[in-house]
Amino acid sequence: MPVTDTAPRVALVTNATKYAGAPTVAALASQGWQIIAHDASFTDVAARAAWEADNQGMTAAEAQDPAGLIAEVRDRMGGLHGIVSNDAYPAIRRRIEETEAEALREMLEALTVFPFALASAVTPHLKAQGAGAIVMVTSASPRRPYPGFAMYATARSASTGLAKALANELAPHGIRVNAVAPNFLYSETYYPRAKWIDDPAGAARVREMVPLGRLGRPEEIGELIAFLLSDKAGFVVGETVGFTGGWP
Repeated sequence: MPVTDTAPRVALVTNATKYAGAPTVAALASQGWQIIAHDASFTDVAARAAWEADNQGMTAAEAQDPAGLIAEVRDRMGGLHGIVSNDAYPAIRRRIEETEAEALREMLEALTVFPFALASAVTPHLKAQGAGAIVMVTSASPRRPYPGFAMYATARSASTGLAKALANELAPHGIRVNAVAPNFLYSETYYPRAKWIDDPAGAARVREMVPLGRLGRPEEIGELIAFLLSDKAGFVVGETVGFTGGWP
């Protein structure tokens, strides 16, 4: 059945301790979503318990593979209305002649294959209820790839293309898909405080490269993702929203 305004909304956030995960969880919780989170560390019982203790009222999922994760979410939460595929992998810088194809395959597995499989697993359930929203957190790096980042730009381009393709396929079923493409977002995953905020040289580079002169704040991207997942963005489909402070 279609989701009603009074039905509890359940959101799955992947890689909850990395990249845009924590601010997304906080923003969605502030808007009344019930949160179930995935993270690679959650295979450990103590890690799940610690995360739940720090995030009262939220649930840490144990499953890691996409199909198992969707099954666990539905079993424990009773339904699912929003998915934030917050995909993270080290932005390895390596010259192309020094890069094995297997390294690209591993990166594609994390940044493209995993969200593809997640969408495949959840789509039948979203189609059955006639509504749902997916936000994929990709990267703006393909806009101007720096030398040495061929792997990363390729993988992120693929995931952004996936979001657009899914949007076109799923919109007729009431399922909205959009992407958020950050660069210069403060996170310990890609732009850690010690290097890019506390270090005067790093802070100067940010002021030079980013028209706004600063890193994006976690709460800013959290609110953006929450908006795209909400009914307020009901006519926003197939977009890749840059979060870059004006870069490039």
